[in-house]
Amino acid sequence: MPSISDPDFQALQGAWEQTSLEDSGVLNPVDAHSAPGAITTITDDRFEVKTVDGDVLLAGRFFLDSTTVPKSITWVDSIGDDAGKQLPASYRLEGDEFVFIAADESMPRPITFSTGPGQTMRTFVRRA
Repeated sequence: MPSISDPDFQALQGAWEQTSLEDSGVLNPVDAHSAPGAITTITDDRFEVKTVDGDVLLAGRFFLDSTTVPKSITWVDSIGDDAGKQLPASYRLEGDEFVFIAADESMPRPITFSTGPGQTMRTFVRRA
């Protein structure tokens, strides 16, 4: 999967704040991988989610391919319940907004931005 040479790979670098979560059709449920004000930092092919107090909620790696329709990204958590699993996802990246919808490891990659069972959609805005 192309990543580093992909223009979206470069555009994702930096700090992002989650503004919305939808899990299996439920909007903004309680979530162990995010918290109010938590920042997701993307550095190269790695991501880390930290609370405002600096506690790490989630970390891992990703691979993306902006040539697919919809654009595809695969998350591989390094900690937590999904550690080591490849979570197939699709994403949109438009300016300072980043949205992805991911499925559980054994499921097909989602192709619409609306969740069903076993799917999670997160919306982020870029932070300076």
